[in-house]
Amino acid sequence: MTLEDLQQICNAFPGVTTDIKWDNHLCFNVGGKMFIITSPDTVPPTASFKATDDDFEILTQREGFTPAAYLARYKWVYTDDIKRLTKKEWQQYAQSAYNLIYGKLPVKVKKEIGS
Repeated sequence: MTLEDLQQICNAFPGVTTDIKWDNHLCFNVGGKMFIITSPDTVPPTASFKATDDDFEILTQREGFTPAAYLARYKWVYTDDIKRLTKKEWQQYAQSAYNLIYGKLPVKVKKEIGS
């Protein structure tokens, strides 16, 4: 799993945009709201993502995963290496993160995205 693979997965979702926050974090957004934050300049690349309550509990028990700093109360998970998840797992968790954020967007924004 590479950062390019993760970009490809995320960019396939409707209305996804990217930007750089905090000088060096590549963020994937929908409707202006983040659903995955990566740190591409670290070795190995790291990431944080929004998770369901169940996924949050399961993932934070795995090696290399912790509640994300500052975002744990919103059920964000941090991984110290994006390779700890397979491409198939990333597709699942990225889709879930996207859906969680998309689901809370205002109806007007959802219509603009068109999905």
